[in-house]
Amino acid sequence: MLTKEMIRQAALDAGADACGFSSLSRFDNAPDDMNPKFIDPRAKTIIGFLFRMPRGVQRGIEEGTQFYQYPSLAYGGINEVYAPVVLYEVGKLLEDHGYEAVVYRNTGARGKVSDMTGEEGSTISPEEQLVFGRTENKTAHHRSVNFTRPVSEGKRAPDLQFHFRLAGVACGLGEIGWSKMFLSPEFGPMVRLAFILTDLELEPDPMYSGEPLCRKCMACARECPGGCLSTDPNKSVKVYMEDKLIEWGELDPWRCYAFYTYPGRKHDPFVPTEVFEAHKDGKLAILEGKEVESGEKAVLDVYSVLDGYFPTWMGYNMAKCGGCIGACVNMLEKKGGCLRDRFEEPFRTTPKRWEMKR
Repeated sequence: MLTKEMIRQAALDAGADACGFSSLSRFDNAPDDMNPKFIDPRAKTIIGFLFRMPRGVQRGIEEGTQFYQYPSLAYGGINEVYAPVVLYEVGKLLEDHGYEAVVYRNTGARGKVSDMTGEEGSTISPEEQLVFGRTENKTAHHRSVNFTRPVSEGKRAPDLQFHFRLAGVACGLGEIGWSKMFLSPEFGPMVRLAFILTDLELEPDPMYSGEPLCRKCMACARECPGGCLSTDPNKSVKVYMEDKLIEWGELDPWRCYAFYTYPGRKHDPFVPTEVFEAHKDGKLAILEGKEVESGEKAVLDVYSVLDGYFPTWMGYNMAKCGGCIGACVNMLEKKGGCLRDRFEEPFRTTPKRWEMKR
């Protein structure tokens, strides 16, 4: 008989750092277009796998000396290489015992609705590499599903996505912090997730109920170079899963998209100062703190000017901001959070993160 502990051990042996289980009933209040039960109506259990990122992949960003390792190894490397191996090994175990394994790695930007705003339509996505100015085909700039429809009555349109971070909460792997990052009790925000749906019915793990992992210190919001995250406790997103309240701060996703890749003149050493000066009141307005509507146009304006400065090589838009993650790790180490006393040396040794004076 295949048990939870057999599956969990197989996941850990294959390379996962944690493994948790949830029933599909915990998603009963999820929007249909983001409900994993529609992927496989026969599934009874969702299995979550958590993968740690070495703290050191943030070191170059924290020091302002090396920016490639985090997006290539901690983002692309886990999503594209490491997590699929674990999914494959655990999937084989399930199917060797006669149960189906619907493996599901991180596949943002491929859904009917936007992974940023939840809206339908062909919008750009931070999960898809922009190739602005290097192609005449606009599809390359946008989510890869431009049109889709249900294949029959009662089904949802492909490719159906679900909310990874909420699924991680459902599987008992941690909580969602104020910044909307997923927080693990062992590794804080330095994690990635993957999942398997199966028709094997298993007892769900309890959702995390220990000391709150997010201290709501607002360091993530204070250190965001774009001011993309509200510090107002009255401006938050609240979701209930069973009787558990899940809450995160109000986020401007389009502004975050722009700063994620090009974090502005004070935090982007790859763009010459004269470029910012030349476009001070133009297409870089959102990066310069000007009053401008954040949206797809503002992001495309930025890319039309800055595309080519530190380009992407592995299919993901390059992350150069690091503000919220670095701030969270620093506070969870220094202020009695879940990362306290984990390392011999602290993540941050200066009073505040670096900033270019220009």
